[in-house]
Amino acid sequence: MREITGHTVLTGLLGSPAAHSISPMMHNESFRLLDLDYVYLAFDVGEKDLKTAVEGLKALGARGFNLTMPDKNKMVEYCDRLSPAAQMIGAVNTVVNDNGLLTGYTTDGIGYMRAAEDAGVRLGGKVMTLLGGGGAATAVCAQAALDGLRQIRVFNIRDSFYGRLERLTAELTERTSCKVTLEDLADEKALARSIAESDILTNATSVGMAPKTEGCLIKDPQVLRTDLIVSDVIYNPRQTRLLKMAADRGCRTFNGMYMLLYQGAAAFELWTGKKMPVEQIKAKYFSA
Repeated sequence: MREITGHTVLTGLLGSPAAHSISPMMHNESFRLLDLDYVYLAFDVGEKDLKTAVEGLKALGARGFNLTMPDKNKMVEYCDRLSPAAQMIGAVNTVVNDNGLLTGYTTDGIGYMRAAEDAGVRLGGKVMTLLGGGGAATAVCAQAALDGLRQIRVFNIRDSFYGRLERLTAELTERTSCKVTLEDLADEKALARSIAESDILTNATSVGMAPKTEGCLIKDPQVLRTDLIVSDVIYNPRQTRLLKMAADRGCRTFNGMYMLLYQGAAAFELWTGKKMPVEQIKAKYFSA
């Protein structure tokens, strides 16, 4: 990494937990490779302290920052402008600061679809069962619908986001060629039926993420057919309990590592105007 100077531009990550993230490594290495006087730091900030942290970064003149769980939905309240996709899903994972004007973007969906391509998975025309309704889940849902999936069946708990999810699924069905539906995650029979009729099952929740690696939303491994593709947006651990269960059943699987890489590459370009050296970053930090 370059020597820190009085001109070094600040970028970073807000979330909780944040210390496990490899985003600082991949962004700082990218800055080094391109000889950019930038630095990227991780800050453990939950929803309660998010407003204060954002105001601080704004006052300090930070160029921008990423958001991870649990801050993606809350960040919408503190942006001056939202990209069309961020406005539609009500979540932000990337913020650009233009002289005090904060614009929120969502790059998670782009990252997920590129990760699927890297795994050799072609999702056009297919049916997905999607677990979750938070920032990552809605970004995946919206991008997958826009990119030509035939049907997406979203399962989420009946929490405070459920009403917003009902509006989002209706809007996506109206605005795209994809039929998007929403059901209660507590309905195990409906979930099993959906998985049986799907080509791919995607966990877009934090269940199973370190340090609580024993978590898994799928209780019965029998619902995982051999020809089912199973993916997880989690990358720590690289093999979640869900992915291990799926691999044991003979399913094709992929995790959230390349989703992280490609969503980060999109954020990097928004901040710097330059392409992240993806292949070099992939070789250094994302190889098995």
